[in-house]
Amino acid sequence: MTVPAGSDATTVLTQRLDVLRQERAAVLAETRLDNRGDAADQAANVEAIIRLQLLDERIAAAELHIAELVRRPHVDGVVSLGDVVTLDLGQGDETYVVGSVEQAAAGVDTITPASPLGQAILGAEVGSTVTYSPRRGVTLDVVIRSTGELLPASA
Repeated sequence: MTVPAGSDATTVLTQRLDVLRQERAAVLAETRLDNRGDAADQAANVEAIIRLQLLDERIAAAELHIAELVRRPHVDGVVSLGDVVTLDLGQGDETYVVGSVEQAAAGVDTITPASPLGQAILGAEVGSTVTYSPRRGVTLDVVIRSTGELLPASA
């Protein structure tokens, strides 16, 4: 992980949101808002506008995720959205954040809640073994070792 130890999921996402907003401002500064120029100029402008739209979607998703993290109920000993979770996937303990794709883009090892593994572990208790199917015909077991809200010092 490339984020400071002791950061929580909200801090990581807020930092990522700042980066996305800066990126959007840079793209906007390079975008021509009129349709003048030859076909090549207009094509470059179309690409920039598409990139702006994609950044807007990512910004909106990050804002929603931050809002959800702020209002989510956290229960000790149960895997929740935004938690740092240590799992044994069969080859020793591994630590992840249960969160958004933007956390992964920030360099954090992330399990998204919509993934098969994320769906299996959300709401599960520490110490339990859950089964999930990463693809059709394959099932795997995972042991939930611990949960917490801060990234570990080994980050």
